[in-house]
Amino acid sequence: MGANLTLLKKEAITHAEIDVLASVHPDAVIGEGCKVGAYAVIGPGVTLGRQCVVHPHGVVMGPTLLGDGNEVHPFACIGGAPQDLRHRGEPTELVIGHRNSFREHVTVGRGTVHGGGRTVIGDDNLVMAYCHIAHDCIIGNRVVMANGATLAGHVQVQDFAVFGGMVAVASFVRIGESAMLAAGAMLEKDVPPFAMVAGNRAVLKGVNRVGIARRDFSGAARLEIKRIIRALKKRETPLSNIMESFRNSGIKTPEALRLFAFLEQLPRGVTR
Repeated sequence: MGANLTLLKKEAITHAEIDVLASVHPDAVIGEGCKVGAYAVIGPGVTLGRQCVVHPHGVVMGPTLLGDGNEVHPFACIGGAPQDLRHRGEPTELVIGHRNSFREHVTVGRGTVHGGGRTVIGDDNLVMAYCHIAHDCIIGNRVVMANGATLAGHVQVQDFAVFGGMVAVASFVRIGESAMLAAGAMLEKDVPPFAMVAGNRAVLKGVNRVGIARRDFSGAARLEIKRIIRALKKRETPLSNIMESFRNSGIKTPEALRLFAFLEQLPRGVTR
């Protein structure tokens, strides 16, 4: 997730633009070049990296660590206490990388003690209005969450995943890299990398062709991915048979190997 963000806590950076109507706790660390708008709230235990923007009425609570170039839009609440009945005010945290955008009314919770104590978000993610990222989630890089998408606790999202509007993901589900979750999808099982799913409850529709095209995969990688996803769509065939078939026939490209490795670990089952 880029540079060691904890170094910021040792610095006394004062070159920031803070509105006189903002509420910034004296223990907060505000990075160089940051802008904090009117009526924004920066709580204790918060560290903002360089060039962050907290718009008017944005809220960042701690312990929360943000890297450089993040943007918190009006009425978003970042780093609030986890929405978990077992939480008793323990000092858990939220760690966010660089260049993320949290749009209006987004909520992101800190971790819980029983979930590892940390919610983690990577770099270059776009979280649109009214999205929710619950406690102990782990989000990769370049993820897009459209308006109203909701992640329950302990969800893991790999790089380049895309969520349509009003998607809901149950606790502990894993979303594979470059997966596409169509608008309104309800997820109770893991979503394979490079797959497109849709529906309530979601089913596998095929390959996320647009997503893998954007990543400029080789023709061989695309072919192997398509073969695996097409096999998964045959719900009458047991997953163990599919895995054994591809294990025997051999998989060569790194992208297909990552897909295969994902399918070998499915504690929640797989969306088919």
